[in-house]
Amino acid sequence: MSEKTADIGTTTVSVLTVFSLPVIVAALGYFVDIYDLVLFSIVRVPSLKGIGIAGPELINKGVMLLNMQMIGMLLGGILWGILGDRKGRLKIMFGSIFIYSLANLANGMVTSIEAYAILRFLAGVGLAGELGAGITLVSEVLHKSVRGYGTMIVASVGVSGAIMANFVAKGFDWRTAFYIGGVLGLLLLVLRISVSESGMFKGMAGQGTRLRRGNFLSLFTSYERFGRFMNSILIGIPTWFVVGILITFSPEFAKELEIQGVVSAGNAVMFCYLGLVFGDLASGMLSQLLKSRKKVVLIFLCLTVAGIAAYFMSAGSSAAVFYGICTFLGFASGYWAIFVTIAAEQFGTNLRATVATTVPNFVRGMVVPITMLFQLSRKALGIQQGALWVGGICLTVALLSLWRLQETFHKDLDYFEEYL
Repeated sequence: MSEKTADIGTTTVSVLTVFSLPVIVAALGYFVDIYDLVLFSIVRVPSLKGIGIAGPELINKGVMLLNMQMIGMLLGGILWGILGDRKGRLKIMFGSIFIYSLANLANGMVTSIEAYAILRFLAGVGLAGELGAGITLVSEVLHKSVRGYGTMIVASVGVSGAIMANFVAKGFDWRTAFYIGGVLGLLLLVLRISVSESGMFKGMAGQGTRLRRGNFLSLFTSYERFGRFMNSILIGIPTWFVVGILITFSPEFAKELEIQGVVSAGNAVMFCYLGLVFGDLASGMLSQLLKSRKKVVLIFLCLTVAGIAAYFMSAGSSAAVFYGICTFLGFASGYWAIFVTIAAEQFGTNLRATVATTVPNFVRGMVVPITMLFQLSRKALGIQQGALWVGGICLTVALLSLWRLQETFHKDLDYFEEYL
């Protein structure tokens, strides 16, 4: 009886640690991160008009700015990941939010497309470090029995930043919306001061120069390690097929499906991210109940299949029903926290931040080949059949990659990667 009570007491203490300062700060950091990431898509047109861009150039310049932000995120993911394993998780959390907060403030003052492009690139670099650093820190400071709850909180609080971005963009002009994001980020830096560094990183730092840390190229020098890295990336691509194709181009799909009423991309994004909040909560809870990461990802991939089927079977329905399906697709894509956690848990402490930071940004970068493939298939097969083919490829690749990954729920993370 006393042994059982001790077990319950230990569990209670462990669960309470989920609400520790590192988890709260990581969650709020990701909240501001998503706010900025989504805000640009929402205010793209009014902001470009505000600096004198009009007509067809609204699309051309908008794509250019989005590409600049994506390039910044891809490069930033590598940069912050390496620095996270060499200098510490907290330092990149501080540095990343500092850069994109200043970029946000400056974004509210732009008067030329050239300045706008530079600032979106810098914002992308800053945005790249937040999620990976937060997930790495939370995974290392929490006990393995409850770390899934911690990453669940980080992701679910974070994606709700998209909902705030939508409301702010509707209630304020685009310059003020950028100012608000910058101020929120700088205020968050005050909380960062009280957060302690991961004990696992401190232990690794004690190894001195004997242990190689943050060696990004080592991910490509071993077939087995490269396989873990690529499979960690590929299980996440269905989420960005949903967001990058079905949600982004929802007005075009709604027209093709003869949806009754007006469907706007802004509202589709908001409802999708609303679903993501609850999806991240559900996937985190389910992974703890099932004591498995892989089973949860499999369940949510199956839900994604069901959501895609409902999306293309909604012909003639109302806009409200269509938005409901967008919400469900967001929920089904809500294994984002589990997906990044799996990546972090696949690798040792001396390479963990590098992987956890690069993986989500590489997945975001997969939007480029996904959209290119969609453009090709759309021209040959039509918008609906083209999207279905691309979605089928993304889901098949994700399922195969999930099958190849090892289960990491009970894995002890206090170890190092051995490589030359």
